[in-house]
Amino acid sequence: MSDTFSTIEQQASYGVGRQMGEQLASNSFEDIDISAVQSGLADAFAGKESVVAMEDLQVAFTEISQRLQKIQEAASEAASAEGETFLAEIGQREGVFSTESGLQYEILTEGTGDKPGYDATVRTHYHGTFINGDVFDSSVARDQPAEFPVSGVIAGWTEALQLMPVGSKWKLYVPQHLAYGERGAGASIPPYSTLVFEVELLDIL
Repeated sequence: MSDTFSTIEQQASYGVGRQMGEQLASNSFEDIDISAVQSGLADAFAGKESVVAMEDLQVAFTEISQRLQKIQEAASEAASAEGETFLAEIGQREGVFSTESGLQYEILTEGTGDKPGYDATVRTHYHGTFINGDVFDSSVARDQPAEFPVSGVIAGWTEALQLMPVGSKWKLYVPQHLAYGERGAGASIPPYSTLVFEVELLDIL
């Protein structure tokens, strides 16, 4: 470990900087100037007058915000188009069923139990990936089944669960409008993402 920050005050100060840096890194923009960030932080902490006029700051913030919005819109359009192409290809496979809503599914194991209703609570095992195969969530990996109301999940799941007899295992191909749509889900699922799930319905509670 470095001896650069040897006192409690220095270490705590460094920790504050680390936290601010991590937050900035997760919500930043291209070509951000860290030295300028440091100057702004130091001037504000010391109570100095801003070396950049407030009007110029507002213009800069607006410009950067517009750039970020355009980047996000382009990424969202690409994700939506990629998802549509993926679903069109999947829909042509033998054994893949499609519903009127656009949900697609494969029956990996056909159960013989009851089908849950809209107001039911179920226990499931699931494995969720993006269309490129990257995993974003998995009760299977955690080795811990998940329990939730049928009505309390994404629309694609709500629809599929009501079609599945207990004991079934299906592979769901969920278009973005039946998943998290334009909002996405926090940092883990970008907007307009088509999602793939393997879902095993273990029980109705």
